[in-house]
Amino acid sequence: MSKTAWAILIAVIAGFLGWGGYALVKKNEPSGPDLSVFYPAQNREHIAVDATHGEYNSNPPSGGWHYALTARKKFYNESVPDGYVIHNLEHGDVWIAYHPRIPAVVKNELKKFAFAKMIITPREQNDTDIALVSWERVDKFNLEGGLLPEGRIRDFIKRYRNRGPEKIPAGAMESTFN
Repeated sequence: MSKTAWAILIAVIAGFLGWGGYALVKKNEPSGPDLSVFYPAQNREHIAVDATHGEYNSNPPSGGWHYALTARKKFYNESVPDGYVIHNLEHGDVWIAYHPRIPAVVKNELKKFAFAKMIITPREQNDTDIALVSWERVDKFNLEGGLLPEGRIRDFIKRYRNRGPEKIPAGAMESTFN
């Protein structure tokens, strides 16, 4: 093969690799607007389980007083005390807190988000159907027509997963209460 043919072949391969890299980066970027609200963490203090503390500045809480142990990352059918989950947020996990009143079909749809650095729990104290929570960020909404806005959830996860003040790699061993 001639030098010109080799040069053309290399240019074509480089073009495909560049395009593929660009497409991969674009796929991992959020596509919709950021609808979350910033709530500054009041502190990062560890407290005893059930200890009294000041009132959290968001519902669900997105930072502040929390327990020394985290909760296992998974989908839960039973509630988990906020103090454990806030510690998860400090480690960069994303919390999907759903009100128990949402339909069973939506709860089943939420299970598809139960992957690395994610915790999904029912939370009676929610004032909306769904709350997406990370360290210092909350996006809350009610279901419209019983439909789960999967794009909105994926965008929140892309923006805020692994953004807590303590960087703990996915899969790292953490002390959990459960």
